[in-house]
Amino acid sequence: MTTPVCTGASKAAAASAGHRRYPSFSSYVRARGPVLLRTARSLTANPSDAEDLLQTALTKTYVAWERIEDHRALDGYVRRALVNTRTSQWRKRKVDEFACEELPEKEAAPAPDPAEQQSLHDAMWRAVLKLPDRQRAMVVLRYYEDLSEAQTAEVLGVSVGTVKSAVSRALGKLREDPELSPVR
Repeated sequence: MTTPVCTGASKAAAASAGHRRYPSFSSYVRARGPVLLRTARSLTANPSDAEDLLQTALTKTYVAWERIEDHRALDGYVRRALVNTRTSQWRKRKVDEFACEELPEKEAAPAPDPAEQQSLHDAMWRAVLKLPDRQRAMVVLRYYEDLSEAQTAEVLGVSVGTVKSAVSRALGKLREDPELSPVR
């Protein structure tokens, strides 16, 4: 990831004259450049990006050269500039989003016809009303009232196994009901 560093004309001219303005900076870069480049390479995956990263950090160091009091701690200063610059780069990384005329979302399934839904609801109730009283009570408690098998058994005073078998038989009858055949 290469992040271009834009400088004004005056800064560019000052940087090109850097070896005359701050000879100690030039000698520092010549002496410590390879070590700092290894540090930059450890922060990026691409050697070219590492060189750009080091150049940016050195530019920041050059700009602050007069403010740096302890020149014996320059390596730490430049390393901190490398890390901060790299952190800024990945925080500002480009997100590939493109404007388009049509939204890429999938089209929603068309809403079911309310008349068809009501017709199905009525057919289901007619089929449930055809069940024997005990099976109908168990189906209503299990699926309309959303009770568990144990809760249904407790309400009706029967065993859980009785609820399971009766509901199974009731669902079998509902599957065979000719009015509910379009649902299958």
